[in-house]
Amino acid sequence: MAGNTFGTLFKVMTFGESHGVAIGGVLDGCPAGIQLDLEAIQTELDRRKPGQSAIVTQRKEPDSVEFYSGIFEGKTTGTPIGFAIHNTNQKSHDYSHIKDSYRPSHADYVYDQKYGFRDYRGGGRSSARETASRVVAGAIAKQFLKDIKINAYVSQVGDLSLNTDYKNLDFSLIESNAVRCPDPEMALKMENYIKEIRKEGDTVGGIITCVIQNVPIGLGEPAFDKLHAELGKAMLSINAVKGFEYGSGFEGVKMKGSAHNDQFNQDGTTKTNHSGGVQGGISNGMDIYFNIAFKPVATVIQGYETIDKEGNMVKTQGKGRHDPCVVPRAVPIVEAMAALVLADYTLLNRTIKL
Repeated sequence: MAGNTFGTLFKVMTFGESHGVAIGGVLDGCPAGIQLDLEAIQTELDRRKPGQSAIVTQRKEPDSVEFYSGIFEGKTTGTPIGFAIHNTNQKSHDYSHIKDSYRPSHADYVYDQKYGFRDYRGGGRSSARETASRVVAGAIAKQFLKDIKINAYVSQVGDLSLNTDYKNLDFSLIESNAVRCPDPEMALKMENYIKEIRKEGDTVGGIITCVIQNVPIGLGEPAFDKLHAELGKAMLSINAVKGFEYGSGFEGVKMKGSAHNDQFNQDGTTKTNHSGGVQGGISNGMDIYFNIAFKPVATVIQGYETIDKEGNMVKTQGKGRHDPCVVPRAVPIVEAMAALVLADYTLLNRTIKL
């Protein structure tokens, strides 16, 4: 299986399955001498872990990370950082009913067709549990990028949309509620809606907005390695993501060029930021902001019809412990992937000139 590594210089390779002994990774290329706050890394994992509130999966995992290399006396040594998160609360029998059949809108069918074999327990390698390893690597990247601020939050659940400009939001409120929406009134509406959806045995999608501030000018390349292209790849690699837009995004098509152009101030900043902090694939020093759309979780706790390995139509029902809405737990994953991209491009930028 290819495609388990992300990054060029600041590079992470992840391993493990949802119901295996452990998941983990190896972070290669991290510079030596970075003082790491291990508690902060664990805090990032705690933001993603299951069972943290009534509106997420009730699988109980401590998600405690153990480091095996690359750190000495609290600092990075410059050698590969190996780590693992042991699985402790697998209930593989929850998936025995799909051993010989395929769940709609999951990777089950294509996985079987591609490899001729699959781990049906929780989706195996295709499970979103793999993203916990990304959060560990991203938390280290955040500490390498200590001057760059990365904040993601839930801006929409179903039809409930927070339309407030991010500049008018208090990011300190993101962690004040289970939904991770920085508007308490909208957060309550979203939470109640997710609870209703859960009672129906159904799921709902949403949107996460990410804002990156204090980015230096010059990250990214003008052709294939555009900064926004790599951010898009990073976000689209997250389970359940169906869309990515940055800056003015799709709304920008409604504007005339004279209005969409970001006019300069004398100091090189711009009066507007429709470009989303990236011009010609290169960061311009303004805030980078983008939206990521997540589909409704594919596992619904309802009866449905599907096909089995022999091509027969069979009836089955969703079982197990699943998120009715994935976006609250995906917030730290979005931040982690953004941090990995920026850390990689920061190191790449150091190679281009004296």
